[in-house]
Amino acid sequence: MTELVDRLGDLTAFRDRDVLDVTLATSLRDLLGPRAVTIYRCVGDEGDQRWLTRARLIGNQATAEAESMWVDIHHLPALALAPVRARCLLEQQISEDDTGPVRCTRFPLAGDRGPIGVIEVERAEPLCATEKRLVAGFARVYRNMVSLLDYSERDTLTGLLTRKTFDESFMKSAAGRPAAREGDGDLAATDWLGVADIDHFKQVNDRFGHQIGDEVLLLMARLLQSTFRQQDRLYRFGGEEFVILLRCRDEDDARAAFERLRVNVESYGFPQVGRITISIGFTGVRPGDSPASAFARADRAAYQAKGDGRNRVVSHAAMVAQGLDEDGAKVGGIELF
Repeated sequence: MTELVDRLGDLTAFRDRDVLDVTLATSLRDLLGPRAVTIYRCVGDEGDQRWLTRARLIGNQATAEAESMWVDIHHLPALALAPVRARCLLEQQISEDDTGPVRCTRFPLAGDRGPIGVIEVERAEPLCATEKRLVAGFARVYRNMVSLLDYSERDTLTGLLTRKTFDESFMKSAAGRPAAREGDGDLAATDWLGVADIDHFKQVNDRFGHQIGDEVLLLMARLLQSTFRQQDRLYRFGGEEFVILLRCRDEDDARAAFERLRVNVESYGFPQVGRITISIGFTGVRPGDSPASAFARADRAAYQAKGDGRNRVVSHAAMVAQGLDEDGAKVGGIELF
């Protein structure tokens, strides 16, 4: 009983999703003594959903295995490649595979918005009813913790990450990026930070009211989510300002991604409001960058985009090359609103 209480205490002690998954796997490993415990999350858009390994512990392994937050989603196995696991996820029912020398018992994981993943416990002997209730109970605690994290980390209107989560995500991304090597794929790519600001948003609120303005912000968030990849980080910094943290090969790829957002916004018909545009500035994240220094560069590029006529994408590196800015300098003489 004491060990069980200790494990529950461990599970509720952290406010970090990565640590939460690892702690859940570790707790179940220590309590059940299985051959392996794995936590899978379902990621991707409907029709192209994949399995992402959030934590896997084999035997007395000290460190859990997990796939990178920046992994290319198309490199992950499709849901259909693990049909029994997929059925557990979709039906939200415990299932047990008793064929072969190792039994695999699967437990569904759910969030406030529906199914999110599966716990797999592999053991030579089957789990008894008490052990199954124990795992199911831990899954409910996990769901509550995920709900608390969503509430504290996400903007209530748009569902995007909030500004207060940005610094931690930025530092974790920088710390987790290995040195570039030939053939490393996306993991060897560069981080890029973009600041996107809705053009003339004050006029939307003044003309149509704040309720319509909120609807524009909500639709803008959906455009961001449909434009960028599952692994990209999307934030609402307050008002009409959004921030994107992504990883790609070079400046051309980053510009293409931000240009895609600009075109998607320009071509979207916002109810009642009609056409809206967005100005975007972006910068590469440098070794030793702080969240504030990288944001400041991208923000100055966004101001330059507004000063150049709005509805455009501006690279901070291009600004420096043109003599329009130096690191630490302010852009002057621009009417922003």
